[in-house]
Amino acid sequence: MGLGKWLRSWPVYRQLTGQDPLGRGAAAESRLSMELTPRTATSDRVVNSICPYCAVGCAQKVYVQDERVVQIEGDPGSPISRGRLCPKGAASKQLVTGPQREERVLYRAPYATEWQELDLDRAMDMVAERVLDARAKGWQDTDEHGHRLRRTMGIASLGGATLDNEENYLIKKLFTALGAVQIENQARI
Repeated sequence: MGLGKWLRSWPVYRQLTGQDPLGRGAAAESRLSMELTPRTATSDRVVNSICPYCAVGCAQKVYVQDERVVQIEGDPGSPISRGRLCPKGAASKQLVTGPQREERVLYRAPYATEWQELDLDRAMDMVAERVLDARAKGWQDTDEHGHRLRRTMGIASLGGATLDNEENYLIKKLFTALGAVQIENQARI
């Protein structure tokens, strides 16, 4: 590389001789950064979401390409976060795509002595089947006087102190919709 070409590739030279004297634009860009394209430009679709970490509720834009999450950014249209995310929220792509994410569960059938691996979809189906079965077996439509009850006594919920407000709210909403009346939290006991 000749001296002239090397000098023109130097950001300080471009800053002093070009249209960007403060070095905030083209003067500061390297050839590599000029050739890069953002991951968001090649995404197939954008899904709006909410950051899962705390009670603030920062809005996120989840960029999906070939049914895989390629980027998660703050949503500038959000009145809560105005496009900003904290360090945990900015790293939430790792929560979804990280190699440490569990995709299989261990299951021990009743009376079995060994654990077996199940994929997550099968385990979730098993949980749903058992919840619906317990709901149906414990369902009470009316009491002995004919008053409408529309509840189940076959399901109860006991939440823990490690759950945040949003998780407790959703659990309460889910179990109420299922007809459960015994919904409690460790914090009240």
